[in-house]
Amino acid sequence: MKHVFNLLTCKGYLLLFLVFATGCRQNKGEEYYDIASLREVYSQSDTSLWPEPELDSLVDLNTFKDIGPLSKVKFPKENPFSEEKKKLGKLLFFDPRLSQSGQIACASCHNPELSWTDQITRSFGHNRQLNKRNSMPIKNTAYAEKLFWDGRASSLEHQAMFPIEDPKEMNNDLDTATQNIANVKGYASYFEEAFGDSTVTTERISKAIATYERTIVSRNSRFDRFVKGKKEALTDQQVLGLHLFRTKAHCINCHNTPYFSDGQFHNDGQTLWGSKHEDLGLYHQTKKAKDVGKFKTPTLREVSKTGPWMHHGHFPTMLDVLQFYNLGNPAPIQKRYLGTERDFILPKTSPILQKLELTDEEIEAVIAFLESLSTANLRVNTVRLPE
Repeated sequence: MKHVFNLLTCKGYLLLFLVFATGCRQNKGEEYYDIASLREVYSQSDTSLWPEPELDSLVDLNTFKDIGPLSKVKFPKENPFSEEKKKLGKLLFFDPRLSQSGQIACASCHNPELSWTDQITRSFGHNRQLNKRNSMPIKNTAYAEKLFWDGRASSLEHQAMFPIEDPKEMNNDLDTATQNIANVKGYASYFEEAFGDSTVTTERISKAIATYERTIVSRNSRFDRFVKGKKEALTDQQVLGLHLFRTKAHCINCHNTPYFSDGQFHNDGQTLWGSKHEDLGLYHQTKKAKDVGKFKTPTLREVSKTGPWMHHGHFPTMLDVLQFYNLGNPAPIQKRYLGTERDFILPKTSPILQKLELTDEEIEAVIAFLESLSTANLRVNTVRLPE
């Protein structure tokens, strides 16, 4: 039996953390851990007492923050919270009259009973057109600084207006959508209560929807309860998965912070270069070659309920996702177009992504841990829309 000791400093005294690894490994990287010790050291919110995470040299330590419970949502000074504004935002979120057809609402792609997404590969929009990307869940977006897979929105207020104008989503212009709401007499009292008078403007619509969306936040998950001291909240398999998440599996390189996203953009080899589903991601916004194929790191909170996964929705199970990363993101041979713009924008997969050599048991443990980040869906009671 081989013993590996990890000494952790704790405010003036030393905590001895013991991890056991067997000497009878069958495959490289096949390790077994003392779950009791892992359970003891992880079941506390002070992450300085946890084992050191295995971070790639490219990770910015100035912005890195370890995983943990979510903090209280902060509302922007220019759009402070009020119950009246939340109530109005909820009505607008479910109102299809913002769309050109009068049939598509925000909730069409962000269904609360489907974990605030639609659980299909890519959403259907105006005239049943298929959208280009998988619908990201609304839940916990209050903690995001950039919105959409390509980060084109800088706030929830900004984000709320994009689907209205998108020809494949609501296919409307903002002035018409705003007038549609203004024409509904029943909305006058709601706008007056939320903003002081009954004037309907595009800005007020966006602020109300954003206010409502900021209230859509996960309750405490099993993971949250565990790191707050409830030691039995996670199974042995999930405890091992938590440790692997921060170490051998290298998930924490991109999925860090209590939001389980670094908020950054990475090329994980999913550009689908040269196919009919090709998507250059962040490059569409910046036009910089270094951004080709980069997509925003999605949150992993509620992840077990928000599939299918990836920006294109082509991964039907979490096992598919873990196997893909475990293999080091195998990508087809890139075709070069010498002397053309296509050669200039040839995708380059992030060097952070390497073969992990996780065993099947370790992959199952990571998946089990990810499941502990999800919470029960709460039924959202919708009121009758104003007339």
